[in-house]
Amino acid sequence: MPEWTLHWLEAEGELEPWRARIAAEIETTKKIMAGLIAPPRLDILIQRLPGWVIPEIGMAGHSYRRSLFALTLDPDNANFAQSLLDGALRRTVAHEVHHCLRAAGPRYGNSLGEALVSEGLAGHFVARLFDTPPEPWEKAVEPGAAASLFPDAEQLAAINYNHAVWFFGAGGKYPRWLGYTLGYMAVGRWLETVPGVDGATLVGVRAADVLAAWAAE
Repeated sequence: MPEWTLHWLEAEGELEPWRARIAAEIETTKKIMAGLIAPPRLDILIQRLPGWVIPEIGMAGHSYRRSLFALTLDPDNANFAQSLLDGALRRTVAHEVHHCLRAAGPRYGNSLGEALVSEGLAGHFVARLFDTPPEPWEKAVEPGAAASLFPDAEQLAAINYNHAVWFFGAGGKYPRWLGYTLGYMAVGRWLETVPGVDGATLVGVRAADVLAAWAAE
């Protein structure tokens, strides 16, 4: 099985007390993933940066390219300890690995529509791996309200969209995490039209195919 090499960045805070548990959770994720799709060879940066995590789970991920992503942790966060126990770390890792896998194929994408689909696919990839419900950011807006805010064709094609506005609620124009919720909904609808999707398709499907399924309703 391809190696996942862990790089511990501790200049801004040590992670020694949690290293063994973090490493074990990452290794378990790789083994579970191998049952759905071949894991890629990866470098994983693991860093402690207070204030740079999702407050609700005390951690966050960021994919850089097909072979590299970062896992940012804040052990001082009140929710961090529980996230090590309830699978949140595994799900965060799997989400970012999906981004790495997709980067090796159709890529994350430059347009708003492509970003919605890439995030939605990563969310459903995690749900498939661990048989878990949507994350808080994937159900942040009630379905009816979210559907009413779904971008039109021109917005979906835009490459100059503001990611922070759509996905993080910057500026207050849209609810926090709207983009993640919309992406999860769109991919969910596409999956209803193509039963039996395998791991490779869940990674490599074209954004246009997913968005066409949404538009067809």
